[in-house]
Amino acid sequence: MPKMKTISAAKKRFDLTGTGKIKRKHAFKSHILTKKTTKQKRNLTHTGLMSAVDTPAVKLMLVK
Repeated sequence: MPKMKTISAAKKRFDLTGTGKIKRKHAFKSHILTKKTTKQKRNLTHTGLMSAVDTPAVKLMLVK
């Protein structure tokens, strides 16, 4: 049986915290920013946490 490989796209997009949660960046902050409010752009700047439902799938992608 071959080794499980880390999915390269996932390792570029997600980080594990010390407690095992997964940090992620918000979408919709790369272009077409003129129609978005300053408040919306400011809130998209901060990192968020992955939802509990999606966490197991992402952890499988980050297997090392």
